[in-house]
Amino acid sequence: MFDKMTLQVLANHARAAAENMAHTLHRTAHSAFVKETQDFTVMLMDRAGDTFAVPMDLGATWYPGLTYGRAIAMIDDYRPGDVAFTNDPYSGHVATHAPDTHLWKPVFVGDEIVAWTGGHIHNTDMGGAVPASLSRSLTEIHQEGIRFPPMKLVKEGAIDEQILRIMSTNVRKPDLNIGDIKALIGALNTGERKVRAMVERFGRQGFVEGVAALLDQAEAQARDILRAMPDGEWIFADYADEDSDHANPCRLKLTLRIRGDEAVLDFTGSDPQLGSSLNVPSGGDPRHTILLVGVYYVLYTLNPKILLNTGLTRPFRCIAPEGSVLNPVAPAAVGMRSLTCARLRSVIFGAFSQAVPERMPAAPAGNNCIVNVMTRNERTKTTVIAAVNPVVGGGGGMPHRDGTNGSGADAAYLRNTPIEITETEVPVEFVRYGLAQDSGGPGRWRGGLATQMAFRVFAPDSRITARNRDRSFFRPWGVLGGHAAGLSDMVINPGTPEERRLGNIDTAVLQPGDVLEIRSAGGGGRGDPMAREPWRVAQDVARGQVSAASAARDYGVVLWDGKVDEAATAARRAVAPKAGGHFHFGPERDGFEAQWTPAAYDRLTAILAALPIHWRFFTKTEIFRRIGVRVGAAGVDAAFAEVCARFPDLPRPAEAAE
Repeated sequence: MFDKMTLQVLANHARAAAENMAHTLHRTAHSAFVKETQDFTVMLMDRAGDTFAVPMDLGATWYPGLTYGRAIAMIDDYRPGDVAFTNDPYSGHVATHAPDTHLWKPVFVGDEIVAWTGGHIHNTDMGGAVPASLSRSLTEIHQEGIRFPPMKLVKEGAIDEQILRIMSTNVRKPDLNIGDIKALIGALNTGERKVRAMVERFGRQGFVEGVAALLDQAEAQARDILRAMPDGEWIFADYADEDSDHANPCRLKLTLRIRGDEAVLDFTGSDPQLGSSLNVPSGGDPRHTILLVGVYYVLYTLNPKILLNTGLTRPFRCIAPEGSVLNPVAPAAVGMRSLTCARLRSVIFGAFSQAVPERMPAAPAGNNCIVNVMTRNERTKTTVIAAVNPVVGGGGGMPHRDGTNGSGADAAYLRNTPIEITETEVPVEFVRYGLAQDSGGPGRWRGGLATQMAFRVFAPDSRITARNRDRSFFRPWGVLGGHAAGLSDMVINPGTPEERRLGNIDTAVLQPGDVLEIRSAGGGGRGDPMAREPWRVAQDVARGQVSAASAARDYGVVLWDGKVDEAATAARRAVAPKAGGHFHFGPERDGFEAQWTPAAYDRLTAILAALPIHWRFFTKTEIFRRIGVRVGAAGVDAAFAEVCARFPDLPRPAEAAE
């Protein structure tokens, strides 16, 4: 049995080992998306494949609860020096879209596997229909690039060159892929050495027991947090702007039930699996890490000293019905699952905001638009494909401070790539990169500002993909009197006669001299903006973060030559309407939900759940197409009757249940 001090020493060793792995990968990676943006993970896992250590300084923060167990079990006869890999979202449910290549390596002590080292890198391109492999317009996973089910990439220390040749033939920038994969192999080797050092220090049995104790401790910490919350049930829903080119919203619904030190996250009522690539391949795992990412943020917010490992997932159980957007069946496309995951985090934050309102922030921007460019370098006569930069938005207003500007809050692990590096590696010219004024939701604590970026291309037919574009209609919400944030946008040649607004379209073809401007959403505000100190508002105006017009309209602060007019401010605030309600969603969502009420969605869910999976998205789309101005559950029933009349082969609910 480990005492507290010894267990903390082991935890420190394990995290240091994970940090060393991350530094190995970071320093040796080839693509900007790994070495600059840091879209990668590394981890140490116990014998069952459950994560027990992750780095905190480098890489993505999505995966502390990841388990490789199902993928590990799909390969037989592991030997020292082996490294396995997969990028197939439907094999083992470790990879969650094709560009994420996961590797894992057994750590042997004698003839026994005592641990695994693992991690993933996001490949710049895995082939498929579009450069960078990802677009919401894709409809099946076969369009999203080459996939490898779990198999050995390295056999007893020797790389299988045939696998690399197959990959090289099918991807657009093979040198980047193979360079990043070899860098990850190096990181796994670093982790293996560190695990052996821990075994030498603590003994084989002591190490194994200590790792189990770390998982138990994280579980106990998570249960302590849940016990401090009231028992109850809270319901929240949020939307991604579009589910496909049909331009219907993708709705996620959560019923959060807390009882003592356990919680159930029931996603029944979320949309059926989609005809676009926004599906999230959880495989029905009730503790799949990708469903619980928002929970990790909540737990870490409430206890920053909590251990980050798979033990955190034990008090939680997710219900994601098969054939839904959060548990699709093959061959549903899944490439844009990160957009849906961002909305999933917002849904989780909204539910917990009702359970512990004094502790939770407003909604973050909830979009982490990652911009890829495929263009021609005229100097070198080569084709360039590269990730330009993530365009993430502001954090939501916090209980005791403003939201972080431009960080994305829940996507802040995606690091900024310096403009100078991008312009050196990619033939584009940046003409704007900064924060967007008035984009944060007004509040006692203001929402963080959005990021705004614009760049010019020089070669004809330069192809852009801007994945995870969202929040151009449904705003990040404010809480406790705070207002919803500003919307995102994407424009070609802004302010010119050739201006074209793209909304949520995530692919574009630019011609020489064209400028693409992308703006993220901001973060929601928290608390009544009329309670914000006038000096803070004046400071925001002086810094260019808030306009004088917004200061007067949204905060009731009147400025003359940059100074607060105290009397005019008091008079304006005295007649300002009082904020009401827990959430402020903005006029767009309020208008949508005046028609699509909770009762309407409950009726839609009941209709779709009674149909075979392959009929559900089609039927949903047809109901939306026909509902017109009808309202509520009765409107859904009337639209469904028209669908049944038009398509007599549509299974009726009684037939579908047979």
